[in-house]
Amino acid sequence: MNIGEIRKNANGQLIGSVETLTITRTIGLRPVTSSNPRAPKYEIVALNDQRRWVIVGALFELSSNSTGESFYQGKIDDPSMAQPLYIAAFPREDGTMAVAWQRPRRRSSQLGSAEYGEGDMFGADDVAGDRAGGEQAGEARHEDGLGDSTATPPGKRGRAQAKDGEHNSAGHEGALPPLVDA
Repeated sequence: MNIGEIRKNANGQLIGSVETLTITRTIGLRPVTSSNPRAPKYEIVALNDQRRWVIVGALFELSSNSTGESFYQGKIDDPSMAQPLYIAAFPREDGTMAVAWQRPRRRSSQLGSAEYGEGDMFGADDVAGDRAGGEQAGEARHEDGLGDSTATPPGKRGRAQAKDGEHNSAGHEGALPPLVDA
């Protein structure tokens, strides 16, 4: 879905706008000079309420697998926004760029275990034992991919009890089971 357009102004700067139901912003693209091939091609800047340019994102140059045509992909994000706005900019023959938005899709099912899609903090195939070098004697293996808990295990609520391993179940009849097994 097209949500904006960018064009060169009289000074040769790339200026445009992005408009959705909740966002209407004047944006600009500032070229990034870097020898790093993984660096973004442009910083995305937006005019704030005081009419100052603020960096709100970056665009990375990619090319279409099918046609080889170049386009730019990135996101606009700011603490005032509930969620980032993922965008792509497609150059047109007249020198303008169409700014498009598409709801991001999780990519973890398409990637190998060593690579994760943007926004994937933990891999579904990663378990605590794999990162720690395997299970140790008496150590539980967690299959949730979140690693070991730092919480005190059930029944070890204080220093004295944790040190001696005492467990007092008085008053805990019918209590809910712990949310995380230790």
